[in-house]
Amino acid sequence: MSPTLVEALNDQMNYEFYSSHVYLAMASYCESQNYNGFAKFFLEHAEEEREHGMKIYKYLQDRGEQAIITGFGDPSNEYESVLDACEKALEHEKVVTSRFYNLSDIAESEKEYTTISFLKWFLEEQVEEESLFETVVQKLRRIKDDESALFIYDMHISHDEVE
Repeated sequence: MSPTLVEALNDQMNYEFYSSHVYLAMASYCESQNYNGFAKFFLEHAEEEREHGMKIYKYLQDRGEQAIITGFGDPSNEYESVLDACEKALEHEKVVTSRFYNLSDIAESEKEYTTISFLKWFLEEQVEEESLFETVVQKLRRIKDDESALFIYDMHISHDEVE
């Protein structure tokens, strides 16, 4: 792999770890507001993002490259509402998708077929992530200020069936 591609993979790996922190912060906000279902939902996503980072870490190591761990900025810890947190999560996932598109472009320009194959999994995962958060946001927008409906959805979202 070229140094450019290795650097881009390392950058994405660290962004996945940052994404985990973003979701941890969202979980903490939700829990502080007594939305424990949403807190659990975001904690699960935080772990998933860490796993994504580790998947890239392992790929780099398997290809004989060093995974370079770097720091990242602080995530936001304050949100106007659960809806606001979920809207920001959807925006974040769209950024992640665009980053994987850019990474795929680099791999394709270098004809790095193994990496192209590796990245396809992430692209498919991003379709699922954006769809999931879009569904959650749409449902929360429908709920608006109905505290009873939000209470029920909070209990529902902590289970596996969100859609």
